[in-house]
Amino acid sequence: MPVIKFHCGASRRIVRRAYRRAQFVDPLAGRFRARLDLAGRYGYFSFVGFPARRKRKRPRAPRVDLRKTLFVLPNMITLASIFCGFNAIRIVAQDNPSVDDFFRAAILLCLAMLFDLLDGRVARMTKTQSAFGLQIDSLADIVSFGVAPSLLVYKWVLYRHPTAGLLTAFMFTACGAIRLARFNVLSSATTQSKPGKYIVGLPIPPASGILISLLLANHAVGGALGSDRYTMSLFAVTIVLSLLMVSNIRFRSFKDLQLNPGTIFLVTFAIASSAFVWQVTKPQFVLVWLLSFYIFIGLVDGVRSLAERLTRPDRPSAPTEDDFAIR
Repeated sequence: MPVIKFHCGASRRIVRRAYRRAQFVDPLAGRFRARLDLAGRYGYFSFVGFPARRKRKRPRAPRVDLRKTLFVLPNMITLASIFCGFNAIRIVAQDNPSVDDFFRAAILLCLAMLFDLLDGRVARMTKTQSAFGLQIDSLADIVSFGVAPSLLVYKWVLYRHPTAGLLTAFMFTACGAIRLARFNVLSSATTQSKPGKYIVGLPIPPASGILISLLLANHAVGGALGSDRYTMSLFAVTIVLSLLMVSNIRFRSFKDLQLNPGTIFLVTFAIASSAFVWQVTKPQFVLVWLLSFYIFIGLVDGVRSLAERLTRPDRPSAPTEDDFAIR
């Protein structure tokens, strides 16, 4: 017969808890006797009953930490960019792709550019920037803006000169990879939290955007840009874009725009010129014009900076914080 010691002032609830912990049934379900010790301070329950199994607690469902799930969001957007680039490669990898196939592949790469713009901004909004996000973003760029545009332009025009076309297409991919590697090194070397005013070398998204916009314009004019008379021009455009990516020319990042007369004039001119191009040619040529205008601004700034260095030879040419600008 089990015996449990308890204080005389203990409540019935405490006694029940003691019996449950001793793995016996509720004391109200059995027969028990109580007696006091000689001092009258403690009592003893002698319980007659049957032992019962202790109830197992149900495992609690794991709680989802929303803060940890936020780290997945920008990476999922980056993976969506990789998917668009992979699907574009799949479309043009077939034999003799048509103008519509190139158009669909170009649309996918435009979506990849949109995702590339979103992932960094979402990471900064949710404060989930990490070294992993930087590396996967570079890998996504080399797939969607390095390999995919090179294959598109090769299957579109450059294939007419097999050896030269292959080397030119590979040159674009190789220069894009070098550009991204240099960007990662400079990003890990700098400690500034805000992006700079300038970017060293033409970023790979605008460089590939020129080729993508030409494919969109080609669809608008019924494939006229893919004729033989434009072959050498497209060779030259691909080579120039490749060299600009690995150059030391500083391009504007436009991440610190302020409301001043210069900014107002630049935005007004971009809108007015885009409307003029829209009316004179096709709407698809507006993207070609805007990206070309962006490269033109960078070249003008580069020439002006070179002229200032030549006129002031005693001025030190040490790199400033703008040389480590984050894209």
